[in-house]
Amino acid sequence: MSGPSRIPGGAESTLRFRFDGVEYRARPGDTLAAALLANGVGRVARSFKYHRPRGVMAAGVEEPNALVTVGVGGRTEPNTRATDLYVYDGLVAVSQNRWPSLAFDLGAINGIAAPFLAAGFYYKTFFGPASRWMLYEKFIRRAAGMGKAPTAPDPDAYEHRAAFCDVLVVGGGAAGIAAARKAVAAGERVILVEQQRALSGSIEGVRMLTRTTASGLWDHGFATLAERLVEPGQTPTPGQPAQRLWHVRATRIVLATGAIERPLTFAGNDRPGVMLSQAVRSYIARFDVLPGERVVIATNNDDAYATADAIAAAGGEVVAILDSRASGPATHFPVFTDAVPLSTSGQTHHLASVKARVGAGTRRFDADLLAVSGGFTPVVHLHSQAGGKLDWREDLQAFVPGASPQAVSSVGAAAGEVPAIAATVAVLPDPKHSFIDFQNDVTASDLDLAWAEGYRSVEHLKRYTTLGMATDQGKTSNMAALAHLASVAGVTIPQAGLTTFRPPFTPLTLGALAGADGGGHAAPARRIALYDRHQRLNPLWQPLGLWHRPRAYPIGDETLHAAALREARAVRTTAGIVDVSTLAKFAVTGPDAAAFLEIVCATGVAKLAVGRGRYTFMLREDGMVMDDGTVWRIAETRYLLTSSTGGADRMEAHLSYAHHVLAPQLKVSVVAQQEHFAGIALAGPLSREILAALTGTEMPAHMGVAQAAIAGVPVLILAASYSGERAFEIYAEGHLAGPVWDALEVATRAAGGYPYGLEALEFLRIEKGHIVIGAEGDGRTTPHDLSLEKMLRKAGGFIGASGLTRPALAAADRAQLVGLTSDTPIPEGAMLIAHDGAPVEGHVTSAAGRVIGTGAVALGLLGGGRARLGDVLLASSPTRGQSARVTVTAPVFYDVEGTRYRE
Repeated sequence: MSGPSRIPGGAESTLRFRFDGVEYRARPGDTLAAALLANGVGRVARSFKYHRPRGVMAAGVEEPNALVTVGVGGRTEPNTRATDLYVYDGLVAVSQNRWPSLAFDLGAINGIAAPFLAAGFYYKTFFGPASRWMLYEKFIRRAAGMGKAPTAPDPDAYEHRAAFCDVLVVGGGAAGIAAARKAVAAGERVILVEQQRALSGSIEGVRMLTRTTASGLWDHGFATLAERLVEPGQTPTPGQPAQRLWHVRATRIVLATGAIERPLTFAGNDRPGVMLSQAVRSYIARFDVLPGERVVIATNNDDAYATADAIAAAGGEVVAILDSRASGPATHFPVFTDAVPLSTSGQTHHLASVKARVGAGTRRFDADLLAVSGGFTPVVHLHSQAGGKLDWREDLQAFVPGASPQAVSSVGAAAGEVPAIAATVAVLPDPKHSFIDFQNDVTASDLDLAWAEGYRSVEHLKRYTTLGMATDQGKTSNMAALAHLASVAGVTIPQAGLTTFRPPFTPLTLGALAGADGGGHAAPARRIALYDRHQRLNPLWQPLGLWHRPRAYPIGDETLHAAALREARAVRTTAGIVDVSTLAKFAVTGPDAAAFLEIVCATGVAKLAVGRGRYTFMLREDGMVMDDGTVWRIAETRYLLTSSTGGADRMEAHLSYAHHVLAPQLKVSVVAQQEHFAGIALAGPLSREILAALTGTEMPAHMGVAQAAIAGVPVLILAASYSGERAFEIYAEGHLAGPVWDALEVATRAAGGYPYGLEALEFLRIEKGHIVIGAEGDGRTTPHDLSLEKMLRKAGGFIGASGLTRPALAAADRAQLVGLTSDTPIPEGAMLIAHDGAPVEGHVTSAAGRVIGTGAVALGLLGGGRARLGDVLLASSPTRGQSARVTVTAPVFYDVEGTRYRE
């Protein structure tokens, strides 16, 4: 049952798979590339631009040619490397970038048009009147890309995991295994990552992640690892994800990522049957597959002689070894020194002969396989991603890892432990057919043309020719390109330059990046801890940042507005509860906690008594309001700082900057607790009585703190109001908060109240004149603009204090916060003008109808607004086709004296 190229012996070929509609057999453990070679399939793909026939060149992720589309329906995955796809029973794969078939592809006519499709042709072709673009676009879209992306939804699940270790070892070869064993012996926690299914050895005490690729290295020992739990196109076990993205923090990282063998540059070097020398050896050793019977080997180093031994042991004939050096190691095979391949010939699907320069003459060798070895390029991608420098090794004609700013080291072939090579350049009598970037069809003549047209920088040349910009990111082509560029420019390879290594190391599916947050939207949807409690009330959900929060809880056929108005009126007359879990929360602790908060907050904090809180706001360094919230002194050296939902991530970065850059000497800890605690606000005239009955505890006065229990769950109670009514914020650990909500909901409904959402919250806060970050605090307003200047700490010393001294921020005509009233609805976002056609003087930031009573109120920013109370303006929104006559007032419409929330 073995294929025509399978070496006798070994396991039985029990797996069935289909390629281009034909059924074949494979052995367990075969890659698709190995199985196709075993079945005598030499032509497996077509190239991008010229649609030239291509076969398997490599045996790993560096493969530039053998790209296929695998899977069906939503599991279809194009541009899958056949060398990095293990065959499973029922696998379905098709060749791509061809029509109507792989054997007869009409796109191959592009090869005839090659003189018109040289480097940068797209920059020189699509010109003329704009009307022609619609014609061009059809051809561009049809030609763009290799495989076709699936149109059906991806049915699979993906997940993320985090892990920590002392040592992360990337690479499961001999060097990686040795590094892992050494770390284990030293008592260190080790994670070892290998992108193949099997390791080259075993080791105890190590977490081993096979079929996992280190896709990127970032700052502070952070690595992202992509783990395949099933093969591309394969159906996972029910409940199992298809892939897992690991976020790993390591104290130090060891890179045992090996080296990539380089091809040689000569005419017809892309023909099926031309393979990398080590790849040939790998197919023999790993898969019992001999890719050819009569083999020519072309090399500039000693390693390829081991391939000759492997071919002979497998029953193949080594016709010749072409060694570009003056001499090589002793061997019984026919060796020709000072010899390089010049061209190949044969059918479109496979090699027939090799023409070579031998000394001053030429010879032709009949062969069905040409194994080439142009030296080895250490895999320095991850080292470079981590900020490491590269050093040039003349004996290897390659860059090797240099100094690293992080605890990242390289071992084995990745560190440059590879055979030395002869630094010779092959004669290129036919540069138009000598390929350097195989996937994107970039030839030596393309590089020559780019140089002749003035492209000197390697980065410019890369983009002009598309060299190294295909899915393989130039793994087999970059060094050959640099060598050619250096030769043309008459400089050394280091002087020619080097392109940038960027993550991911190999293509990464978007599903793995999204993890469990896929489906429905490009951005992840974050669910609050009490999501299930809200969902049973059938709320209208509203995205807020990455969170989804209830906007309102309609009853029956209520509209959004009717539901929100009912909920807001309940807060004004009885009570209501609202989920405030997404507010940013930071635990600030330590002997210097107060001093730290005095730097961050623009209001006084140090004199705050234990068990008390106050409203505060934070400024950017230019003096603009960045966020607002509350600060609470829970204990002598422990504070709780809250800020807005949308600004949580921004505030976390701001606090980190203040701590580590502005005040590194302070003994303080700042911990983000946004997701640790769920928060519920109980507001309304009856809130004190409801909460006292549930806790059996007297409730604190406004801005006071209490600790109690509700439904047996410990809670922290903060007496704070955003609605203008007596109110309390109740915090409990997220996983324990469900019973707390249940108890509050039952008691609130018994008192005649309801749960309320963001829409009612808006109605209430607008009436009270409370600002919100993003609307009134829009990044352009100062405390003076928002009538908050009386709260500023007069001694200064806080972030943004010096920015406030700029004269322009005291200008009388600055946009200032005002209130607006009208008998008719006020369109939110409307321009504030004196009359139609007049200049814009401001805008409406937030608007709502009155909760109790008639008419509408709004907040706005108006030039010189404080001096314009009583003015009548037009709030005009042409985009909505709405307008309203408004009167400018102070920005508080309800309980101006503030007595209700203190009752």
